[in-house]
Amino acid sequence: MKIKLNVVDRDGQTHELEVPAQGSLMEALRDPDYGLAAACGGMCSCATCHVYVAPEWIDRVPDRQSDEHELLTELEFAQKHSRLSCQIPLGAHLDGLQLTLAPEE
Repeated sequence: MKIKLNVVDRDGQTHELEVPAQGSLMEALRDPDYGLAAACGGMCSCATCHVYVAPEWIDRVPDRQSDEHELLTELEFAQKHSRLSCQIPLGAHLDGLQLTLAPEE
């Protein structure tokens, strides 16, 4: 099964990705040319997969755990709906997810 993601890149361009409904959001976002660095490979230790989840979607992603919360509080560009994409598992419930890639720190 595949789902669609609506991604605004760092240049303000919108892209629609069709990705498998498995793995993490980070895995889907690191492959495109405009994608994320994801330097730690999903270990929740670098914050290079920082995204802003659209407010209308924030209730569909799991709550932040303590490690993610700690990392986000240290970021200059953190916002209310900031998330580390490595901490968001993909599934059918996220079909149509809207998000924006955060600026690089």
